[in-house]
Amino acid sequence: MTEPRDFFDIVRSLRAHRVFSDRPVSDDIIERVLEAATYAPSAENTQPWVFVVVRDPAVRSALGELTTRAWDSGAREYARSRLSPAMFADVDRGATGGVSGAPVLVVVGGDRTHCNDAVLDASIYPAVQNLLLAANALRLGSALTTLPTVLDGALRELVSLPDHVRAVAVVPLGWPARPLGPPRRTPVREKAHRERYGNSW
Repeated sequence: MTEPRDFFDIVRSLRAHRVFSDRPVSDDIIERVLEAATYAPSAENTQPWVFVVVRDPAVRSALGELTTRAWDSGAREYARSRLSPAMFADVDRGATGGVSGAPVLVVVGGDRTHCNDAVLDASIYPAVQNLLLAANALRLGSALTTLPTVLDGALRELVSLPDHVRAVAVVPLGWPARPLGPPRRTPVREKAHRERYGNSW
């Protein structure tokens, strides 16, 4: 079992991976990542998260097709106008087959019977962040995509989600096909304010 790294190293090295090797990921590792996700905070400790772990190649392929359909239905042109050419090319590769090429896709849902809709997303996304960080700690590649959730009916049919569970995200998991450098981040001093907005940190 791969030992985790220092927390701050994990946070500072988290990147979205959209190309994966075909090396399998064991149940033990997946369970470890999902367990970390369940230690996230949630509204009133309702823990409304639901994880559907998809390995079946046909279902992964179908999820990939959903992702591409959502991308082609307007998301591509919206992204093209906002992203650098290099970032756009990377996202485009992910949306048109890279994500579905991961050996594991985790469909993350929110159970509405456990949590008020108004705070459902705020209760699910911390769990997704824990999942991404745990994957990085174990040197797995991962990414967060919401593109397939645009086609909610088709997505829920693919993984048999009941009506009371809303699909919130899809996270590909796998061993990275290539290493990625550190993420570029704006310095904290440009984002933080002291006491009132406009007072430099």
